[in-house]
Amino acid sequence: MIWAGGGFLVLLISGTPIVLALGIAALLAIELTTTAPISIVAQRVYGGISSFTLMAIPFFVASGLLMEAGGIARRFVNLASALVGWITGSLYMVSIVTGTGLAAISGSGSADTAAISAVMTPEMRRRRYDIDLASAVIAASGSLASIIPPSIVMIVIAITSNQSIGAMFLGGIVPGLLVMIGLMVGCWLYAKRGGDAYRDQEAFTLARLRKGFIDAAPGLLVPIVIIGGIVGGIFTATEAACVALFTTLIVTMFIYRELKPRDLPRIFLKAISLSATVLIIIATASVFTWIIATQGFPAMLKDWLTGVTDNPIVFLLIVNLLLLVVGMFIESISAVLILLPILLPMAQSYGINPVQFGVITAFNLSIGLITPPYGICLYVASTVAGRRIEQVSRKVWLPLGCMLVALLLVTFVPAISLWLPSVLL
Repeated sequence: MIWAGGGFLVLLISGTPIVLALGIAALLAIELTTTAPISIVAQRVYGGISSFTLMAIPFFVASGLLMEAGGIARRFVNLASALVGWITGSLYMVSIVTGTGLAAISGSGSADTAAISAVMTPEMRRRRYDIDLASAVIAASGSLASIIPPSIVMIVIAITSNQSIGAMFLGGIVPGLLVMIGLMVGCWLYAKRGGDAYRDQEAFTLARLRKGFIDAAPGLLVPIVIIGGIVGGIFTATEAACVALFTTLIVTMFIYRELKPRDLPRIFLKAISLSATVLIIIATASVFTWIIATQGFPAMLKDWLTGVTDNPIVFLLIVNLLLLVVGMFIESISAVLILLPILLPMAQSYGINPVQFGVITAFNLSIGLITPPYGICLYVASTVAGRRIEQVSRKVWLPLGCMLVALLLVTFVPAISLWLPSVLL
């Protein structure tokens, strides 16, 4: 266990890509501490990705990229502007609502952040908004893709914890909406004291809202198809991903007509590249989690935690702190594959529902998308805005505070994540 954990940390600190750090650390531990044949590495790598459900990932990734390139993102911005553009701090509100809507299509926080930033940042700069705070808010809005279905992180959590993907998806909807409301309240309070720049909002009219809704309606079909199909038992998560991809293709190519056949090879090649990155991490992480499990690390951690406390509230506080710190340094899927097999059995021994614990895990790691030094959504937003990550990081306190309050509510009020699955499943 020392060779696996220590080797992984040393390699990670040295700047080794995480996929290599996982694989090399596991290989060292197998060679030095076990009598298992080296062929076990190939077996675990194959076993880690030999899953029909994991096939959903490339289809959801491709669907998100098509959405970004085919005009759906821009129409969601227009609809959000008609819906909340009359509120003080209107552009913050539009970014947050748009992020929530795009999260229900793409499953990728960085893709959503890039799409929102490209549309909203120029207008925010023109209206003299605080561009660093704007970038932090956009990053937080993009990070909702880790919580709201069809979240790729939620799919991996469901597979790793052997839970229903439909239940996990439903469990993330109310927490995601809670974050959206929290971010809007936080930004509204800031904008109320922020000066005249934040009072340049457009009047609300039903005619504008109706036009925005009609224009965005074809794009809204995608999340309805995904969630409705899975919850209704019409198709599996993988089949839903395929349907989502073809629905997005039809909407962007034949209804909006903004996507041309010549654009598809570039988009699909990018989807293949991004999906391969995710899947190779899953493959090497399966070797790493196998070796630390065989070395008895889960039992050691459980003994330590039960020695510290037998109170589930204290346990959840420790887990939240651990996941928040891990999310600052490690990519979400890697963190799930390393920690969830260890933490979930302990959570169940404390009487914590596995769906709630999965949502808590995804929530913590979504916060990691906006916290340096990893903070990929923060990097994307700052890059599009032409700002240094250090400048944007100074303003991340507002969305971070809102998300932490929501995290505590989701942690200690189980009904927030469990009510919808209990009603619909």
